[in-house]
Amino acid sequence: MSSWLVYGLGFLAQGFFSARMLIQWIMSERAKKIVSPDLYWICSLIGSILLFIYGWLRDDFSIILGQLISYYIYIWNLNIKGVWPRLPMVLRAIIFCLPIAAVSLMLKDAGAFVQSFFHNEQVPMWLLIFGSAGQCIFTVRFIYQWYYSYKRHASMLPIFFWVISLVGSGIIVAYGCFRRDPVLILGQSVGFITYSRNIVIGLSNKPKAPEK
Repeated sequence: MSSWLVYGLGFLAQGFFSARMLIQWIMSERAKKIVSPDLYWICSLIGSILLFIYGWLRDDFSIILGQLISYYIYIWNLNIKGVWPRLPMVLRAIIFCLPIAAVSLMLKDAGAFVQSFFHNEQVPMWLLIFGSAGQCIFTVRFIYQWYYSYKRHASMLPIFFWVISLVGSGIIVAYGCFRRDPVLILGQSVGFITYSRNIVIGLSNKPKAPEK
């Protein structure tokens, strides 16, 4: 596949991720508190599917790793918000099974998978570990978000979610610079503003301690 088409797919994925942040940011500003809109999770799921394919085409394990766990957390949030059950059953089955099918294809030829991803001459092992660490931190934010929301039986985006986002995003931008990957650099750099602003909004809504 043409490199331009591959990059186009990556930018499209990042477009959905940027759209989710913009939508969430605008709605939070209007509500004067951190909100978790349906469109945030819908754009997240679509972007995740596209970025998973992009990572596969780029032979980049760290990108794929970053999508595997968060993918199902997006679905969980859509389910608890009542969006997921409204989708046709066939479509739900296809979306749910996409990562499972992809991983199955990887495992079908494990030797080629290891050679392709872990012995990629364009990505030295130290850089692969560095990029994967960034993706893991970035994924941890959604594990934390899921746990936080699960305990409260509602889809929420707590302050610490945005703090983790800033840290993970910084590592991924650095990784993108080493890889000269404009998709990762541009996509993650845009998030700095919304992550920081959500932290400010969240802190401004924390109840103040009573004066003694």
